[in-house]
Amino acid sequence: MKLRITTPLTIVVEDDQVNSLRAEDASGSFGIFAGHADFLTSLAISVVSWTNGVPGSERSESANRNYCAVRRGVFSVSNGQTIAIATREAVVGTDLATLDEEVLTRFRSDLDAERVEHVASAQLQLNAIRQLMRHLRSRAPMGYGPSAQAGRSA
Repeated sequence: MKLRITTPLTIVVEDDQVNSLRAEDASGSFGIFAGHADFLTSLAISVVSWTNGVPGSERSESANRNYCAVRRGVFSVSNGQTIAIATREAVVGTDLATLDEEVLTRFRSDLDAERVEHVASAQLQLNAIRQLMRHLRSRAPMGYGPSAQAGRSA
């Protein structure tokens, strides 16, 4: 199988001799082998692992395990032979322990920082809308606005 992992700026992995692959989405971990049905899912922050080696040799000594930490992404399988992963950030490594401790921790802390920034941005937008509403209400001519509407219904 062919595997391609890309970020917006670069191709991180391009491997034409993938025997099997494991990844993780919101429902859990899953595996892909040659001939898999077409498949599309959204990846979680996780480590994608795959074996490669001589095609046709099942789990031979020549098969190597590779790892790539991904910061979410879109995962697809096409024609049972092509696996594509598009992600915001990806870090390739050969040592799972290093990737798990350093990279995933960094990805998760970056995600937490983004959430804090998003909340702060939403609060600023809401405050701006409130200020505009106060300003518009104070400039409303007599007979218009919420207080005028309340007087008409009485």
